[in-house]
Amino acid sequence: MRFSVSHVTEVGYAAPVRFARFNLRLRPAAWPGQRVEDHALRLDPGPAQIVEGEGGYHVFETRFALEQPITRLRIESRFTVERESLPMHLAVSTGPSLTDLRERAMASPDLSALGPASYIFASPQAPAEAAIALWAEGLIDADLPVIDAGKALMGAIHREFTYLPGATFADTSVADAFAARAGVCQDFSQVMIVAARAFGIPAAYVSGYLRTLPPPGQPRLVGADAMHAWVALWCGEDLGWIGFDPTNDVLAGGDHIFVGMGRDYADVAPIDGTFKGAAQQTMTVAVDVVPLD
Repeated sequence: MRFSVSHVTEVGYAAPVRFARFNLRLRPAAWPGQRVEDHALRLDPGPAQIVEGEGGYHVFETRFALEQPITRLRIESRFTVERESLPMHLAVSTGPSLTDLRERAMASPDLSALGPASYIFASPQAPAEAAIALWAEGLIDADLPVIDAGKALMGAIHREFTYLPGATFADTSVADAFAARAGVCQDFSQVMIVAARAFGIPAAYVSGYLRTLPPPGQPRLVGADAMHAWVALWCGEDLGWIGFDPTNDVLAGGDHIFVGMGRDYADVAPIDGTFKGAAQQTMTVAVDVVPLD
């Protein structure tokens, strides 16, 4: 399936701010089963400096600076992507047991951004949480194959948690989201990451897009899509990284468009940065994921 993806961010300031520095993570990094065409990034006003390259984890970063005072900023990212369907062998694969997987992950010499080492231990926004680990103990055990364990965690979050925009914010802790049993895809993904790591499963936070369909009989609304988040579990050398979407209780497949992968949300946030000034800031985001086939 081919998709056209548009992501427009508009930032406004109540008074001029100066020396703004931003980091963008909107251009998709390379990912198996996905091919990106003609990515274009437009910034208004134009930056004084811009640098592009690999980020700290498996993510492509654009860093730019605005030297003149600004009261608004428009960021437009567009690309076309071809996404393959979920491989058929995953329908029957289970992967190694959690005990075996943990040993393999600890012994792996791969220290790259796609190696398991960076995703075994706690991270700033996905710290070790005893309550989440105890909850996971009721769902999986050390003898369970990793894909079955991932499906068990994913399914439990889908059943037990309520998708409720506004219940949490970007800085809501994973412990608070877990206690509330409510939130959005960011919260569900980080709960699953903490639970998986408690059993030694290398777990990563994935930022991307998901094709969505309007309710039957209703037109598709332009700009009404959004960025999505799911979890990638390292399932051994043979299977590699497999995506699990706890928000929808499905494996990440042909409708999931990969952008970047990190330890938690902070590593792959679509935009962050700093500026000099004390003005109130507002932000609006419009996303469109349009099938082309």
